[in-house]
Amino acid sequence: MKHIEDYALIGDLRTAALVAVDGSIDWLCLPHFDSAALFAALLGDPGNGRWTMGPATGGRCARRRYRGDSLILETEWVSPAGQVRVTDFMDPTGPEGQVIRIVEGLAGRVRMHTSLAMRMDYGRVHPVLRSVGGQILATAGTDAVWLSSSIDMVAELDNSLTADFSVAAGDRLSFVLTHTRTAPRPVSPACSLTTTEAFWDRWISQCTYSGPWADAVRRSLMILKALTHTPTGGILAAATTSLPEEIGGTRNWDYRYCWLRDASFTLQAFQATGFVEEAAAFRDWLARTVADDPDDVQVMYCLDGSRRLPERTLDWLPGYRASAPVRIGNAAARQVQNDVWGELMDALCGTSRGADTAIHDLLLGHLEDSWREPDNGIWEIRGPRRHFVHSKAMAWVGVDRAVRALEHQKTAPASLERLRHLRQAMHDEICHRGFNAALRSFTQCYGSSRLDASVLLLPRYGFLPWTDPRVVGTVDAIQTHLTHDGLVLRYAVGRRRPNCDGIQGKEGAFLACSFWLADALHGIGRTDEAEALFERLLSLRNDVGLLSEEYDAATGHHLGNTPQAFSHAGIVTTALHLSRHRSELVASSLASPDSVAG
Repeated sequence: MKHIEDYALIGDLRTAALVAVDGSIDWLCLPHFDSAALFAALLGDPGNGRWTMGPATGGRCARRRYRGDSLILETEWVSPAGQVRVTDFMDPTGPEGQVIRIVEGLAGRVRMHTSLAMRMDYGRVHPVLRSVGGQILATAGTDAVWLSSSIDMVAELDNSLTADFSVAAGDRLSFVLTHTRTAPRPVSPACSLTTTEAFWDRWISQCTYSGPWADAVRRSLMILKALTHTPTGGILAAATTSLPEEIGGTRNWDYRYCWLRDASFTLQAFQATGFVEEAAAFRDWLARTVADDPDDVQVMYCLDGSRRLPERTLDWLPGYRASAPVRIGNAAARQVQNDVWGELMDALCGTSRGADTAIHDLLLGHLEDSWREPDNGIWEIRGPRRHFVHSKAMAWVGVDRAVRALEHQKTAPASLERLRHLRQAMHDEICHRGFNAALRSFTQCYGSSRLDASVLLLPRYGFLPWTDPRVVGTVDAIQTHLTHDGLVLRYAVGRRRPNCDGIQGKEGAFLACSFWLADALHGIGRTDEAEALFERLLSLRNDVGLLSEEYDAATGHHLGNTPQAFSHAGIVTTALHLSRHRSELVASSLASPDSVAG
């Protein structure tokens, strides 16, 4: 069974596929990220749909990589008979839901095998196959998928397509899979490859970051871009559903949607590195989405802005490594998570145009009405609502950003003084009820002794200065009591107390929280520790630079949905913080008289 880190991502900004190190595409939803999967072997077995491509016998993967700064994946095999390369990609400028695979002979002559098992409706439905105009058409219900290939494919009894063929040095064969009801127009795989590479080259050329971690930052930005939905401007949390936070456990959720919180972190990463178009597209998405029902804003939506995400299980899929149930939809959409309004206010106020007045007033109205109420918190607690410290602090952030925006207006509105008083009252209450003097730390909830990594974000948003003893104490407490092998857990999960999220079982280290700890260590002046942790986190990426949601330090394997926007936004943000520090040190040394030759 493959590990989560064995997968690479290809995508066209409308959907994405996961390609394993053995050349098998085991996950692909068509035509969009949150559509039903055509290949679902990731959450089941080969019978649930996949597309293999590799040497028939005796081959080993010698190397795989992305071509430059792109999502064009190159996998090379070496066998006793020769060497071959498979190039997998999806063209963002081409038809939606089209996967192209190009097989090239590099040396000798290699015997290859491919098997294409299309299974509609998340691996459940076998399509009907027939030949139409030199292509193979697979249909099931309203789904129609076309295959064009350089070689003949044989239909097997189980409705899969297979072929054995040889590739000699200099040979180039291609396969094009397209999801469309009508016959697709012929495409030139070579031209599509050139177009795709040019697209990604143009996009990444906007990047303004040039610090010591440029390669890591650029790759993470590529992944974040791959998780945007061009037709709507929505930003999804991850490309998969139900990859477990514990192998064999039930913490399996669908992340193929737009969380307002997660999107705000991605938005901050884009804005800080020069990508303003993505910020504008998300602002427009948000305006359209909340305008639908401004009095009932959700914490997450479908990528097209629709609000119904009913959660159900797919009983015919056994789950990744028998981690059941497999879920689609997400019941957390109807939760109350009061932190998201502050995060959105902060992110939108940082855009070049600021927050639109209508959005600004809507978010502020939610904050004023709800900040005193208990909620489900940042971790989507499925138990009783509580007064989460992080939620209260992020509500303060929203009011603070509103005050700052109003203070810059030529004529101060009547509401300014009222909001100033509210901001101070919120700050006083959080410091009084959310700080545990015995622990010298802010805690998860008012009056609690349970630690929570989310409070590491308080100084990052300006709630308190980094030098405040309460901030330093919080960082120390979390580093001492809420880490495993140096990596941060979201919150304490102990044997003597039930899990605070109402779900049984444990989970791995939450990677975004580990980036927050690196930021916090740097903030309180322990930059050497911060850089060491950051380098450790970078080392956890797989061979093509991907991070999932969590990491199991005991086994060395990734956990949770992948690739995770939260994790990759963390790479970008932490690199920016640490690079700024290095730049300041260099500037200081150059300005010092001791640095001038006598």
